[in-house]
Amino acid sequence: MTTPTVDAPTLAERLGNGSDADPTLIDVRTPAEFEAGHIPGAVNVPLDELKGSLDQLCAVLDDHHDVVLVCRSGARAGQAQEALHAAGLTSPVVLSGGIVGWERTGGAVNRGRQSWELERQVRLAAGSLVVAGILGSTVAPQAKWLSGFVGGGLVFAAVSNTCAMGMALARMPWNKRGARPTGSALDQLTAQR
Repeated sequence: MTTPTVDAPTLAERLGNGSDADPTLIDVRTPAEFEAGHIPGAVNVPLDELKGSLDQLCAVLDDHHDVVLVCRSGARAGQAQEALHAAGLTSPVVLSGGIVGWERTGGAVNRGRQSWELERQVRLAAGSLVVAGILGSTVAPQAKWLSGFVGGGLVFAAVSNTCAMGMALARMPWNKRGARPTGSALDQLTAQR
């Protein structure tokens, strides 16, 4: 199945056409990533929250005929799209290139408190565990299996297009900061109807 997408210049045109029916933008990154920078008007519905409230979200989004899913590069938005399609909502499209592509083309971004993106956190955690396994194996030879376990996890993440480490890091307190200014994501989306 091909993933329906929209590129940044086309989205910018659709957002800036003066119409009352701007696309509904759903940013599926962590609250901390969203706070660091997001497209004006986007609503933050982190991927794990989206997957946990598909029925309610589909009911709210059913009236929104133009839904665009946003993440850092497009991967998490693609996962959100798959989940929404499986729940019966076929309208969402993914912003190709994500917020990175949006910024590269000069798209407006609301900036807040800066934090590391989830992908960068995964690279730090995985690399640290591999180094710890190698260094630890000089004292305890069994520690080498930590590096092997992390390597196997990275291979599985690539093949399955999921990331258990990323999902675990997304639940960490530093990624939960950046609470929504008003109400829940569903309340915000309902108000956009």
